Amino acid sequence: AQRTAAARMLVRDSERTQGVLWLDVRLAGRPNGNHGWIRADSAQLSETPWRIEISRASKSLRLIKAGRTKRTMKVVIGAPGTPTPTGHFALLDKLNVRDTDNFLGNWVMPLTAYSDVLQQFDGGPGQIAIHGRGGASLKQPVGTAASHGCVRVENGNIARIAASVPTGTPVDIT
Repeated sequence: AQRTAAARMLVRDSERTQGVLWLDVRLAGRPNGNHGWIRADSAQLSETPWRIEISRASKSLRLIKAGRTKRTMKVVIGAPGTPTPTGHFALLDKLNVRDTDNFLGNWVMPLTAYSDVLQQFDGGPGQIAIHGRGGASLKQPVGTAASHGCVRVENGNIARIAASVPTGTPVDIT
């Protein structure tokens, strides 16, 4: 039998109805901000002290642990025609890419966010990710607005983020 990894989701709220505790969780999908209710007894709850804040204005990412900034870095954000969407999202997965010369660099971390402009991109559903840099993506320096909506981070920094934060980590993009 094939084993499926459990999904980690960001819990937005909870409510007890007729003795049953329900959790309002952030879902990946369109429109951005999608959420749904699941029974708490079907979930295993855990907390994370980590947060990621991305500022489109300053083209930067702040890695925060227990309310304290651990690292701030310049990033590449979406170009004016394909902006990085704003909102409250979660880190959906962490994928280590073996070929660091590829466009996405050494890590790809998909978010629960989707492009507000592109319904599809490069064969995928227009999902936004935080990812490294490699190949042609190195032509646009960090601190610029040049992507199709994803947030590009230097490979050393994205490796540190991937090693620190768990899936389900809240990601706020302003």
